[in-house]
Amino acid sequence: MCGIAGFIDFSQKSSNDILEKMTDVLHHRGPDDSGYFFDTEENAQIGLGHRRLSILDLSSHGHQPMNFDDIEIVYNGEVYNFVEIKKELERFGYIFSSHTDTEVILKAYHKWGLEALSKLNGMFSISIYDKRISKVFLIRDRAGIKPLYWYYENSMLLYASELKSFHQHPNFKKEINLDALSLFLQFQYIPEPYSIFNNAHKLRAGHILEIDLKTKDVREREYWSAIEHYNKPKLDISEDEAILEVEKLLKSSFSYRLVSDVPVGIFLSGGYDSSLVTALLQSQRAEKLKTFTIGFYEKGFDEAPYAKKVASYLGTEHCQYYCTQKDALEIIPKLPTIYDEPFADASAIPTILVSTLAKKEVTVTLSADGGDELFAGYEKYTRSVNYYKKFSYIPNFIKTPLASMMSSLNPSSIPLFRDTYNFTTRYEKMQNMLSSNNPCEIMKYASLYSTFNESNNLLKNRVQTLITNFDKGSLLNEYNDDINKMLAIDYKTYMVDGVLTKVDRATMSLSLEGREPFLDYRLIEFVATLPSHLKYKNGVQKHLLKEITHKYLPKELMDRPKMGFGVPMQEWFKDELKDYFLHYLDAKRLKKEGIFDENEVVKLRDNYLNGKKQNVDTLWSILMFEMWYERWM
Repeated sequence: MCGIAGFIDFSQKSSNDILEKMTDVLHHRGPDDSGYFFDTEENAQIGLGHRRLSILDLSSHGHQPMNFDDIEIVYNGEVYNFVEIKKELERFGYIFSSHTDTEVILKAYHKWGLEALSKLNGMFSISIYDKRISKVFLIRDRAGIKPLYWYYENSMLLYASELKSFHQHPNFKKEINLDALSLFLQFQYIPEPYSIFNNAHKLRAGHILEIDLKTKDVREREYWSAIEHYNKPKLDISEDEAILEVEKLLKSSFSYRLVSDVPVGIFLSGGYDSSLVTALLQSQRAEKLKTFTIGFYEKGFDEAPYAKKVASYLGTEHCQYYCTQKDALEIIPKLPTIYDEPFADASAIPTILVSTLAKKEVTVTLSADGGDELFAGYEKYTRSVNYYKKFSYIPNFIKTPLASMMSSLNPSSIPLFRDTYNFTTRYEKMQNMLSSNNPCEIMKYASLYSTFNESNNLLKNRVQTLITNFDKGSLLNEYNDDINKMLAIDYKTYMVDGVLTKVDRATMSLSLEGREPFLDYRLIEFVATLPSHLKYKNGVQKHLLKEITHKYLPKELMDRPKMGFGVPMQEWFKDELKDYFLHYLDAKRLKKEGIFDENEVVKLRDNYLNGKKQNVDTLWSILMFEMWYERWM
């Protein structure tokens, strides 16, 4: 696991010194080694930088940038099936000097060009400079596990694993994209391809950015799509057949992700996903796996006892730590540096804590993200379908004027209801759902922490609505029912920009590699072709996955209500953490900054602090932005 950075500067105003600064600011992603490549072609300067976290082949043979036949590569990630690809290349006469997957990717590209991507099973962001054809390729893995940003303005293209690298280039313009800021207030993250800065983008999952150094043409194209696999005819197989195939894929995927020359551990929450990862892997080996859990003293948030029972049953070497307000207070000041683009998922705090716990023992950890998105684990899927069905019973001649009437009413003027928790947000979301044409739209509105209108009211300048992957439900064909459509959309939105962003930055801030065994592309390609009744059956979420889990863990040990990996925001903010609100959400401060309407923000803040049932999530989002602004602007 590593960090990469670089540039293609057609104005030729960059230097090797700038490249080193852009690269070395990512020291946390790769403390073991660094490397830089700087070259000048007729039209451009090319820079490739690398910070290395040694996982495979700990020797100097793993140094990057790596070169072969006028091809340079820097790469962040792991390709788990590199040994098989290496053997195939050896049959074509290729000779290897290292035991790294980097050299395999480099020579696979030399042999097959970009078609080599179809052979790679792993997580990666890659930069390849092919001097033979005067092109640079930026590549992101299928699921978007590894991040890659790019910025293009005034004949200069920058790219890096994290935005903090861009700040090291003197020609980078720090101009806030207010439309993207509105998205952040709505979702607590900024969906791809957008970024907090103008002219800066996230390279989309499963995409290639191709830069032609002769023509200066920059083109982004897709090489893999989850939607493409959801749009295939659904398999006509029995539940037993589906279980056998999924279990086989899970075993292969999980085992691949133990390949390492350094110690590996597992984040264990005690829920189905992480318990299955642990159970499958522990069943295949005699040595004890190391498992790590974070607990909370507040009731309703603590999964640690369940994780401990699972660890005891499986016989793992288990470590747990209980998160307190004091721990949160120590981590909160670090969040703007770790998440160098505004990010407001408060579960980042325990994720950083469990990563800290794991780093004391291991260098690689397995997480269990993606299980809900693959196997229908969230209640929002069925809730969205139920809302849609209920609204469908209302005739259009009633529904249309009802939605219009709701939009003309100020929810704060409605007696009785206005004093219920977060009523304004819930009212506007319900109004949007009423006008929705399908459950995917309803799921989008259900996912909001603030509505578009609310975010608009909080900002001084009006913003425009941006199209995101949430709006691509129409790309899913008739082979998909509503549940499968929502799973496909969630895979391309919340999972990649919310969950995976949280885990990548948390783990890498501590030089800890996080691996995602549920995100093997073979698994999503198969599960996408399964009918949804195998995933959600008779009111049971993740039916298929649970049936597999019960082969390894007693049902009575696992059968409990689902708990999210959240933090007790309401309990904490009115105690030690409220000082953050008073300091960062101060009227004078906000007015001087000129981004938020200070009167609206202060009203929101004071309503909450005075005990009104106010949306604390919106306040947290504004706080995270303000702390980010102080750190980076």
